[in-house]
Amino acid sequence: MSGIPANLRYTAEHEWIRIEAGEAVIGITDFAQNALTDVVWVELPEVGSSLAANESCGSVESVKSVSEIFAPIAGEVLAANEELEDAPEQINENPYGAGWIWRMAISDTSDVDGLLDAESYRALIGE
Repeated sequence: MSGIPANLRYTAEHEWIRIEAGEAVIGITDFAQNALTDVVWVELPEVGSSLAANESCGSVESVKSVSEIFAPIAGEVLAANEELEDAPEQINENPYGAGWIWRMAISDTSDVDGLLDAESYRALIGE
């Protein structure tokens, strides 16, 4: 059983979102990193770019495949986790902590309400 923290929201594309001080912190779920296997490269969203909800904004490459990353909500990219450029394995080791991918401003807080809660995400992935 993969880790599904109850305090996060999720997308059907396996991104997670955590709200901290009015900003959104985003990454990929433990389920997603496990399916990818060893992450070897991350294409980060560009700081300062405005993203629409569900817009492709980067990718995660593993020894097995490449997966696009989608913005779970609309907003402006405030920061990207540049440590992943030298240590992409942090996504495998700690997907909900050091493996975060980017931070963004929230354009519309109701976007967050439309995301999956932990129980719904667990049902989506069959756990």
